[in-house]
Amino acid sequence: MEHKGPLPPTYLIVSIVAMVGFHLLWPGMQLLPFPWNLFGILFLAIGCFLNLTADAAFKKRQTTVKPSETSSALVTDGVFRVTRNPMYLGFVLILVGIGLFMGSLTPFAVIPLLGVLMDVMFIRAEERMLEEEFGDRWVRYKDETRRWV
Repeated sequence: MEHKGPLPPTYLIVSIVAMVGFHLLWPGMQLLPFPWNLFGILFLAIGCFLNLTADAAFKKRQTTVKPSETSSALVTDGVFRVTRNPMYLGFVLILVGIGLFMGSLTPFAVIPLLGVLMDVMFIRAEERMLEEEFGDRWVRYKDETRRWV
């Protein structure tokens, strides 16, 4: 699979910038006042944990995290027992955390867009590649583990 264009972290960064822009320019309804908005830190921390843990699992198995490169190992333990895409789920949770922390409504419009983009631009192609590379092992894992949660 050859991917041309920005890698997933670029989409995360652009999403964060867009959320901040929406919050500053068109905040809409205020959802969470201080100190309730601090609850967003929990989601932010969980999202970062998922990303760091998944990255460590890939490094431990000496396989790539880049969607454009062929995986040399099928990682199914740790956070991958809960979700097939802990990094993308982590991205979404990071955005939820930032949205909660900002406390306004309009930044939340970005979150489903990132989820759909990750699915269309990366997840579907990654899953095809994993099925080609790992066959029945991938199919069993896919049948037993949800894509998101």
